[in-house]
Amino acid sequence: MAQGMVFEDIFNVKDIDPNGKQFDRVSRLHCESESFKMELILDINSWIYPMDLGDKFRLVLASTLREDGQPDAGDWNPIEMDQNGCRADSFEYVMYGKIYRIEGDDKVKESHKNKLAAYVSFGGLLMRLLGDPNNLHGFEVDQCVYLLMKKLAF
Repeated sequence: MAQGMVFEDIFNVKDIDPNGKQFDRVSRLHCESESFKMELILDINSWIYPMDLGDKFRLVLASTLREDGQPDAGDWNPIEMDQNGCRADSFEYVMYGKIYRIEGDDKVKESHKNKLAAYVSFGGLLMRLLGDPNNLHGFEVDQCVYLLMKKLAF
């Protein structure tokens, strides 16, 4: 995995808003990854980035948008991004948030034993990534991350 990247995989949308639509412009996606068999629940702004059942997308969680992997200053600087390259340029949907909770075996359901769950808030849009702890080793509580998504043709 490239420097500055925390997680990367291809996901398939298995369900959308299974408990009904809670907000007008938000959809809750339930997805499964292809490589690591991770389970993803992700809230997205469906008005800006609509998704359909069966869609396949690439998801990257990164600690920086800089292509060289160096930490960014935490604010948008287009001149710096032009000089160093910006990861966001090759994606369609980007959010910035903070990991607020990581749960291990002791707090997850019996069916999810030996799995780790990481929870991220993107300004109120929530994400839960559940799976093998080896795939979540770079996650830390209070760590800020960028979520980058791009739909794939299949």
